[in-house]
Amino acid sequence: MTTTTDIPEDLRKRQEQLLGTLSTGLYIDGTWREAASGKRFDVEDPATGEVIATVADAGAEDALAALDAAHRAQEGWARTPPRERSEILRRAFELLTDRAEDVALLMTLEMGKPLAESRGEVSYGAEFLRWFAEEAVRTPGRYSVAPDGKSRVLVTKRPVGPSVLITPWNFPLAMGTRKIGPALAAGSTVVLKPARLTPLTSLLLAEVLADGGVPPGVVNVVPTTTAGDTTGPLLADPRTRKLSFTGSTEVGRSLLADAAGQVLRTSMELGGNAPFLVFPDADLDAAVAGAMAAKFRNGGEACTAANRFLVHQDVAEEFTARLVEQVRQITMGPGTAEGVGLGPLVEAKQRQKVADLVDDAVANGAQVLLGGQVPDGPGWFYPATVLTGAGPDALLHRQEIFGPVVSITTFADEAEAVRMANDTELGLISFVFTTSLARGLRMAEVLQTGMLGLNSGVISNPAAPFGGVKQSGLGREGSHEGIEEYLETVYVGIADPHA
Repeated sequence: MTTTTDIPEDLRKRQEQLLGTLSTGLYIDGTWREAASGKRFDVEDPATGEVIATVADAGAEDALAALDAAHRAQEGWARTPPRERSEILRRAFELLTDRAEDVALLMTLEMGKPLAESRGEVSYGAEFLRWFAEEAVRTPGRYSVAPDGKSRVLVTKRPVGPSVLITPWNFPLAMGTRKIGPALAAGSTVVLKPARLTPLTSLLLAEVLADGGVPPGVVNVVPTTTAGDTTGPLLADPRTRKLSFTGSTEVGRSLLADAAGQVLRTSMELGGNAPFLVFPDADLDAAVAGAMAAKFRNGGEACTAANRFLVHQDVAEEFTARLVEQVRQITMGPGTAEGVGLGPLVEAKQRQKVADLVDDAVANGAQVLLGGQVPDGPGWFYPATVLTGAGPDALLHRQEIFGPVVSITTFADEAEAVRMANDTELGLISFVFTTSLARGLRMAEVLQTGMLGLNSGVISNPAAPFGGVKQSGLGREGSHEGIEEYLETVYVGIADPHA
């Protein structure tokens, strides 16, 4: 692995201009304002640890003001013709695409991922606005004769109402558009609480949505450093009708308990512990390429990142050798530097967690083939790391690594692979590499997972339903299912018109 700090001068200048013009207040009812307390908090560049901006720090009073605005706007937005909502989302998609370079640079500055990956996230995140612009005019309903012939059944849909959206720091744009897109398409207003570490992208997204024609009060953004104190009153308020959260399973459990008081509709996209299975008949070139994508995209800081590499004993040595050779070629450095494939982790706490998991694995018998040491210098960097032979008690078998660490374990047969893969309370995504279609279909039936990447290391797509089983969450985002999360079903029983 190589390192670099070579940041182009034109990017430095564009960074100064972008940060100098970005709105950093709370976005409530179509206006920018300071927090009621007057407090602000720092946003740091994880590549340097330097403060790049300060943002208004919302409290409970501000959150309730945002809910006031969303509640006032709800009736008008729900009555807005679907085609008009569709056109607004479409304009926002186009504006976001036009500003792709600004959005990508901002994400890299506050989250750390390489600029090339940030550009990819802009394309992916913008696509949710386009997809749900198209779904806005396709809200389903039906009319039928009741089985006994004595009445008619009319089923229609209506917006669920004001929705609280809580997004994580690892995909600052896409997690926002994946929730805002379907909510607005359905006719629901929103209060968005972005992650403390990466609020700037959400604030820029608010600007883009407003420029696209989203009316005041329909989208409100309240960054905060006191998430529980700020969102708690929202979940207890009867005007809130929906909660959508992406984050850890631990926090998700707590939010579900809070949401129970008002019996809120909930969507929960929680943690993952993804197994990456390589069978003896796998195309190893494809498996290694898939492993690189599934593990090192976003620096491993993704709920869909491969967490446990389970490789058949007959091909483990060759697979490992090929993978190590590919990992050696990764360049680590600031995400804005030329040729970087691995940026810093998001903060010191996250890097320490990754380092502790690697140290624990070594204490449980793991051999370090590459990486494994915290580098000197500024920023929260951790090198791409490959381990083999970690014992069954190693914590990284149970905990989400959320970092650039591969841990390879072998299996002897298909039954053992399935048992190992399913030995977790989580079930977001699994990856399977095999040239046997029959085996691939078997894995789709027996692996306890909400999504399966078959001979592919990246499968997220706005047109596909995203979500997990077991303690990886509730509900689905994206696809046709995504808009259903923001709609209520209404049944009207009609007396027989011929009676």
